[in-house]
Amino acid sequence: MDHRADHEVVGEAADGEQAVVLARRLRPDLVLMDVQMPRLDGVSATRQVVAEQLADVLVLTTFDLDEYVFGALRAGASGFLLKNTEARQLLEAVRTVAGGEGLIAPAVTRRLIAEFAARPVRDPGPGPEVLEALTRREREVLSCLGEGMSNAEIASRLKMAEATVKTHVSRLLGKLELRSRVQAAVLAQELDV
Repeated sequence: MDHRADHEVVGEAADGEQAVVLARRLRPDLVLMDVQMPRLDGVSATRQVVAEQLADVLVLTTFDLDEYVFGALRAGASGFLLKNTEARQLLEAVRTVAGGEGLIAPAVTRRLIAEFAARPVRDPGPGPEVLEALTRREREVLSCLGEGMSNAEIASRLKMAEATVKTHVSRLLGKLELRSRVQAAVLAQELDV
């Protein structure tokens, strides 16, 4: 177990409604959200926390079901892990998501990609014209996100400070009306940025 003091639990909720209330009051950097909770499920609670920009959300569940994975990601979760994740890996995931990165449990990543690729295109989604709102540098950052790069990797490739990368990511998410890096990466892939 890693004992570095780089994290602190500031609240604990018994249900989804309480999780949203605590996130509003405490403004944590990250919310660990269970999918199945009384009164308000974790996906709905995640949607509220993300929509109000209260915190990034890392969803945890014992259930490795596609509907939970897709629901959590559509709600804007920045990460998705199974509860059987070892403590060391959970702490690393917390650091990763709190640092502005996206993370999906390796056990579900391959299935998620296969499912995404196999889905028929019903709504073509945004076209390349949405990229016109981005600066050249924001497009470069978006392209790197599409490759699954971390902020540190983007900073190294584009020869800029990591804090500058975070600023570009935040701005392009706002301009594209996206909730997470994961959604940005999917868009970059869809538009072949």
